[in-house]
Amino acid sequence: MSPSTVKTYLPWVVAVALFMEQLDTTIVNTAVPAIAQSLQVAPLSLKAVVSSYVLSLAVCIPVSGWMADRFGTRRVFGIAVGIFIFASILCGLALNAPMLVAGRILQGVGAAMMMPVGRLAIIRTFPKAELLRAMNFVIIPALIGPLLGPTVGGLIVHWLSWHYIFFINVPVGLIALWLAHRYMPDYRGDAARPLDIVGLVLFGSGVALLSWLLEVFGEHTIDATLAGILLLLSLSLLAAYFWHARQTPHPLLRLALFRVRTFRVSVIGGFITRLGVGGLPFLLPLLYQLGLGMPAWQSGLLMMPVAAAAMGMKFISSRVLARFGYRRVLIVNTVMIGVVVCLFALVTATTPIAAIVLLGLAMGFFNSLQYTSMNSMAFADIHTPDSSMASTISSSMQQMSVSFGLACGSLVAGWYLGDLPQTDRAAVTTALHYAFLTLGGLTVLSSLSFWTLRPGDGESVSRGTVRVAG
Repeated sequence: MSPSTVKTYLPWVVAVALFMEQLDTTIVNTAVPAIAQSLQVAPLSLKAVVSSYVLSLAVCIPVSGWMADRFGTRRVFGIAVGIFIFASILCGLALNAPMLVAGRILQGVGAAMMMPVGRLAIIRTFPKAELLRAMNFVIIPALIGPLLGPTVGGLIVHWLSWHYIFFINVPVGLIALWLAHRYMPDYRGDAARPLDIVGLVLFGSGVALLSWLLEVFGEHTIDATLAGILLLLSLSLLAAYFWHARQTPHPLLRLALFRVRTFRVSVIGGFITRLGVGGLPFLLPLLYQLGLGMPAWQSGLLMMPVAAAAMGMKFISSRVLARFGYRRVLIVNTVMIGVVVCLFALVTATTPIAAIVLLGLAMGFFNSLQYTSMNSMAFADIHTPDSSMASTISSSMQQMSVSFGLACGSLVAGWYLGDLPQTDRAAVTTALHYAFLTLGGLTVLSSLSFWTLRPGDGESVSRGTVRVAG
């Protein structure tokens, strides 16, 4: 394939795969109450169905960069899509919550290779001056998934059965497989490096144990002493990995990249910010369905403005960043996200639908700008030979923050709910309102992490995009 052909079709290959992944995620979030009713479990306890998928991503993503360098981006991407399709079928055939969680874990394994390898192919194909424009092009079609997912999921669980929400991935995945076979370039690493198995065991087990602790602590099924011991163990495993990574010549995640200021601020600042907003896709459908008593299809419709505004922002984000710079945008935009999250605490059964739609539009608008800024700035000062490792670290930390954010969001809501039943609509609404205020405040505080940026940081990405765009 010629370079021009790759540049033309590669964004579509990655976009279709992201569309499938995003469609699946948003459909599941909307269907949680219906799944809980079908499986006869409490809705908040089903956060494991969502978090197990995200956690699987966080644990498995570190291997994706090594696999892409070793076996090539085309082969790894195709295998990843195939695993995702197979896991989706297993989820659709699940008869109970453990089977569903197992299928979601396997889905996460597929997505763990699919997303970072697709991003790596984009980074290696496009120069930095075109990188932000290419990423936005990939994200815009992919946002159709969140736009359609809530509504499609609501309609499916309303008219059919929740099992069917997973079968939608099959035809979309087959299209992604065909496109990847034809247009995915086969990039490989310059030199083969051994897989850091010790690092994988230390990092993966530490992250998995920490995330599991957040889940079971929210369910009050473990005493404080045991929880403290397991927390110390998980932190010790992560600390052992950091020591190991400094000693081995080929670590699973090369921590030396954090010496690059823009990369460090983007990854760490993004991690903190996502702790505050990571639980919203799970909590908002609960507010609409359990708190306000809306049917699933209406709850799904109310999630559409978030995706619609996110899609619209992608068309202007490059010019916003070129005009105001990454530092100013990230500081102000993070505060705005926190304010919008807090405003959801004002939503009650008497709130006009138009006001809820406006909040959803604001949330999608600011979230989209935030993620575009953080994801693109991470690669502004990264050299091409380090792009694979940078993509792996960035994707791992991003998914860890989403997993922890989801667990923290449900933990905060469960804490405020206390021992009251989740069938008590007023109690659930009040608990979710307090959770939104808490998470919104945390998000506002996370804006402090971006103060270390300098006015000119990220110009190699943002201003280069404007010049190319003409």
